[in-house]
Amino acid sequence: MNSVADQPWFQEPSLSRVLTLLNAEGGETRVVGGAVRNSLLGEPIGDIDLATTLLPTEVMERAENAKIKAVPTGIDHGTVTLIVDGKPFEVTTLRRDVATNGRHAEVAFGTDWQEDAERRDFTINALYADKDGAIIDLVGGKADIETATLRFIGDAHSRIAEDYLRVLRFFRFFAWYGRGRPDANGLRACAAARDHLGQLSAERVWSEIKKLLSAKDPGRALLWMRQAGVLSAILPETEKWGIDALPGLIATQTALGWQPDPLLRLIAMVPNDAERMKGLSARLKLSRQEAQFLQDFVSAPKIADSTGELALDRLLYHHGKAGIIAQLRLSLANARSKAEGDTEAMAQTARFSRLLQRAEAFEKPAFPLNGGDVMALGIAGGPKVGEMLNDLEAVWVQANFTLSRDTLLARLAEKHASES
Repeated sequence: MNSVADQPWFQEPSLSRVLTLLNAEGGETRVVGGAVRNSLLGEPIGDIDLATTLLPTEVMERAENAKIKAVPTGIDHGTVTLIVDGKPFEVTTLRRDVATNGRHAEVAFGTDWQEDAERRDFTINALYADKDGAIIDLVGGKADIETATLRFIGDAHSRIAEDYLRVLRFFRFFAWYGRGRPDANGLRACAAARDHLGQLSAERVWSEIKKLLSAKDPGRALLWMRQAGVLSAILPETEKWGIDALPGLIATQTALGWQPDPLLRLIAMVPNDAERMKGLSARLKLSRQEAQFLQDFVSAPKIADSTGELALDRLLYHHGKAGIIAQLRLSLANARSKAEGDTEAMAQTARFSRLLQRAEAFEKPAFPLNGGDVMALGIAGGPKVGEMLNDLEAVWVQANFTLSRDTLLARLAEKHASES
């Protein structure tokens, strides 16, 4: 493919409007990075980023004159976001690095496309498409896409020294787009830089881990991360636990059509220990929802494959679905990985599959009584109300949620009468 002109995303009126605006009167603007790369790979297109010879102030001025909303999202570093028909386009002025320290780069604006390409991280991310859709390759990215090779531009050690996050990006992009063994120079450079990863913010590290674990099959990338000492540097919890459960989990997700779940893959890689999960959540600054998922998992009761369906319902009622479903998915994946030629594992697989289906379909029933029903009997508000409700709820749960409100009210009256 030498052009993206026939791609639906390139023909969108909103993109055409931006390209026309920024290529007029001596300006030159090209699509860069992921949209071009993914078109060559036949992958879905996400955000569309643009590189331009125009200064950020001129991009803002042209947008304002054209009645296009412009947001100075990173104007000091040359980036302005234009919003057309509700779609954002990140426009960044061509740059060259003046100074770097492994985390931040001091840049100067320029007009040299070769220089701009050579300051990027990987060859496959430095592909451009001009205003007519013609693909421009200044660093050999097209050839690397054809061979599924992830390669740093120029010297790998130098690229990484500019920003140590590129170590994690190397393995993330390899998980998504690489094949076979990673580029040897890149792998050596990543291994050599692993001790610098502590300089990175927790948010940047977790963002890369999550994206890597969202790949269809991150197994090979994680294996090479472990070999290079990178995995234990960012996830020390995996050092004595490993990634042995991942192949079976990934195979099960693929076979059963589960969407890649980075959090499920994460808990498969670390010990099922509440304190370690809590420490991991804090260190990586997981969101409240993500941290809650980890805690739901470690606090969920162990579900054996022999668990009865009604017993499972009671556990789901008391402990919630998220942690139990995660545990059942891991148990099912483990059983499936042993099932070939093992009749007991095959039977376990069938039992865990049934339990998982029931757990996923479970809807927590609402207990029919409330505090008002207790106080209607003349019982003053206080601990006694809660105690009586809890006792009746336990009876209702044990009866598999089948007792009606009238039956429970009758039992409540009997209980009150017997205690009066």
